[in-house]
Amino acid sequence: MTVPTSRRALLGLGAATLVAGCDRLATAPATVDLLGHTEKLTKAAQRLLIGRTALAAEFDRADISRNFRANGSINVDDIDYQADAARGFPDWRLEVTGLVKTPLSLSLADLRALPQRAQITRHDCVEGWSAIAEWQGPQLGALLARAGLLPNARYAVFHCADNLGGGLSEGDRYYESIDLIDAFHPQTILAHRMNGAPLGIPHGAPLRLRVERQLGYKQAKYILRIDLVDSFAALAGGKGGFWEDRGYEWYAGI
Repeated sequence: MTVPTSRRALLGLGAATLVAGCDRLATAPATVDLLGHTEKLTKAAQRLLIGRTALAAEFDRADISRNFRANGSINVDDIDYQADAARGFPDWRLEVTGLVKTPLSLSLADLRALPQRAQITRHDCVEGWSAIAEWQGPQLGALLARAGLLPNARYAVFHCADNLGGGLSEGDRYYESIDLIDAFHPQTILAHRMNGAPLGIPHGAPLRLRVERQLGYKQAKYILRIDLVDSFAALAGGKGGFWEDRGYEWYAGI
């Protein structure tokens, strides 16, 4: 079951010959330019015409893809992460920090004990492929409400364990950000299960973001910390995300 989108149709015009993963596309000037031209249109359409709380399409179990490709980082090159993963992540914690009244430090068991949302949605990669899966986890908005946001909080920044850049600088580690409209959207969840099973390492175990109205590179994997900020100008490259610092647009609505 596939519903074409305007962004994907546009991407198809420039990406017909691009067959590798999103990694290679990130450096393709045509892709970067195309995303830049479509960002304002898609954001305006979603926020003003469709509405802040409009839902992404949800599907039936029969629509779940047999093969859901894992791309970007597919593991974390860290001995402590791998040791923890081998034991089911007993030592992993999610920190919620920054502009909040009550910083949180939650185990995987803590997250599993929260009210859960399960949703079968389509993942759209910037290179033009899509796949459908079932995701389960607590709603991000409920978690942020529990922490209590300070009045000047504007963005949720997701800091991840994977070093996709491969270097030693702050900007080499994967990070992403969304605004509070998407953070409190009912389909924005912190997924720890996929297709009825614990999230696998290639797909971001133990926890990844699902922000269903945006493209795949916004779906941060291997999340360690959510930082509430009023600006990301001083963070890494200052654009609000790993790929954004390399030319992608911050808003990746579909």
